[in-house]
Amino acid sequence: MKNLTQLYSKSIILLALISFSGLSSCKKTETADQNIALIRVVNASPSSATYNAYLNSIKINTVALPFGGSAAYASNVAGSYNLKFTTESNVESLFTKQITLDNKTYYSSYLINKPSGLDVYTITDDLSVPSADKAYVRFLNLSPDATAFDLIKTGATTALFTNKTFKNATGFVAVDAGTYSFDAKETSSDTVRTTTVSTTFAAGNHYDVLLGGLVTPANDTERPLSLQAILIK
Repeated sequence: MKNLTQLYSKSIILLALISFSGLSSCKKTETADQNIALIRVVNASPSSATYNAYLNSIKINTVALPFGGSAAYASNVAGSYNLKFTTESNVESLFTKQITLDNKTYYSSYLINKPSGLDVYTITDDLSVPSADKAYVRFLNLSPDATAFDLIKTGATTALFTNKTFKNATGFVAVDAGTYSFDAKETSSDTVRTTTVSTTFAAGNHYDVLLGGLVTPANDTERPLSLQAILIK
């Protein structure tokens, strides 16, 4: 009888330890899951080349990124990483840059400049939605040979953003949901140089309106100046 009692007591203790261990494990997992940063990558290098992007050895994109192509957010443990770009068919680095990703932060990294002088421009993304019936846009000037530009809705009289030079990004502003286009207007001359295609800006979504390409392309492999609206996802 005494042996049975001892066996019963040991079983209860063992069960309690297993339960506690499982609970501790869950808490550790939850803590680890909270230590997450998210990053998306956009190819804004003004050439016909396509690229793959890696954080350390992990590829971010599912298909090679053409000019204006973007990869959806990838989640990673916060910390320092080597952001590497390669050709579509080779894993050797064409350009690598160390970046630091902070906990609970969204990032966008843009591959910029011509292939001979690649660089990365990284910014944080505030994806808050103060008004559920509005869309949100920001303007980026990533054209290496462009002067300052304004962004204005086609047909409007007041610019949404003004005097943005190369490697300059605005914050997000609310715009009406709907289908329309934007113009990139040269600040100094007040001349429209390029226009997005007509785009549907959906309520609650965020968009890059990206000025890219080259004002003066040297050859057919270099992309001319263009303005693209890119859904951030």
